Amino acid sequence: MAKPGKVGLERVLGASKYSYQGLRAQWKHEAAFRQEVCLFLIALPFAIWLGDSGLERAVLIFSVGMVLIVETFNSSVEAVVDRISEEHHELSGRAKDMGSAAVMLALILAAVVWAVVLLS
Repeated sequence: MAKPGKVGLERVLGASKYSYQGLRAQWKHEAAFRQEVCLFLIALPFAIWLGDSGLERAVLIFSVGMVLIVETFNSSVEAVVDRISEEHHELSGRAKDMGSAAVMLALILAAVVWAVVLLS
């Protein structure tokens, strides 16, 4: 019989530890993530100041926060691809390009959201 895993608060604390390690690794190894964190920290007070309602503020903050989330997925895809092989392979290149495209789409979406909210 399999040994049961951690449950309750112990599981949450363990998962939080791994999440923190992931954020630290991303901060240390990914320049794009550091730049996007700076973008988020600059955008945050502007979103609070420029949003006319709680909903607008939330949408502005959420749109830039999504860039960080998508960048995290992109970095994880790149790490796995690089772990498998540093040799060029069409599928590896395609996976990395698609991750990069996802980040670009998140940035475009954030810009569109900010434009729509601020120009309305």
